[in-house]
Amino acid sequence: MARETPRKVAIVTGANSGIGFEVAKALLEDGVHVVLACRDGVRATQAIETLRDEVEEASAEIQLLNLASLQSVERFAVTFRTRFKRLDLLVNNAGVMFESYGQTEDGFELHWGINHLGHFALTGHLIDRLLATPRSRVVTVTSAAYRFGRLSAEMLPEQTARAASRFQLYARSKRANLLFAVELERRLKDRDMRSIAAHPGGAATGLGRHASESALYRRVLPFLERLSQSAAQGARPIIEAATSPKIGGGELCRPGGWLEMRGSSICRRPRLRETDARTARKLWRVSEQQTGLLYPFRATVNVDDRT
Repeated sequence: MARETPRKVAIVTGANSGIGFEVAKALLEDGVHVVLACRDGVRATQAIETLRDEVEEASAEIQLLNLASLQSVERFAVTFRTRFKRLDLLVNNAGVMFESYGQTEDGFELHWGINHLGHFALTGHLIDRLLATPRSRVVTVTSAAYRFGRLSAEMLPEQTARAASRFQLYARSKRANLLFAVELERRLKDRDMRSIAAHPGGAATGLGRHASESALYRRVLPFLERLSQSAAQGARPIIEAATSPKIGGGELCRPGGWLEMRGSSICRRPRLRETDARTARKLWRVSEQQTGLLYPFRATVNVDDRT
């Protein structure tokens, strides 16, 4: 049976390492009860033990989640909704980068299925708890690579062609993360809930463990290493998006330095060309079709969606 809790409740996907770990730590320090949504139970257990050592009176728990399986996503949501009546914050952080071509349990290309569809489905399954919680928010983590993700209404749903490079597959999924965050905010309209996008810039995390297998990445790696930050520094825009009362829905929080790779956080509305409403609306429909999940509200902008 769902229980009330005096604490705020947050879910952070991929919280066992890197950016997710740092975000979870910051939330625990603020007295939030954090659900670490992780695929690997052993690594999650190690992470939660470290968090409890570093944060006094940390209130945290582990719940297994495999974003490469829509069945696992639904099972996670059912378990959470059984245990909690509220959800103050959902941080869609977990992801893969530059993986060799492969498919999720449901037959989707890995970057698309995990980075985008898994979080689209997770948010949808938990939307009732989010809408029922005053001033709740969803933070979806994208990447500076979103700027290079070739995604258009005409391309969908053929966005995961096997011939695409690893970089382009990753960049497309990160553009989809940004479009999802902004389109979710459009559809929320006057509801007491916010959808915000954020990205860490260049950060030294385990996410890039397959980067050396990308020819493009190998060429630019020396340059990127000079711009890289620690995971703690990279987490700052995500933490700001998750906690700052000054940030409005539909904004993108990111490092303010050159190429959005490092520096102090800035939050602003993305440029219109970065979040084309027609493409975002088409992406939403395709995502509902691919996940089999219909959100409880429809579009609120007058955009031609006949394609």
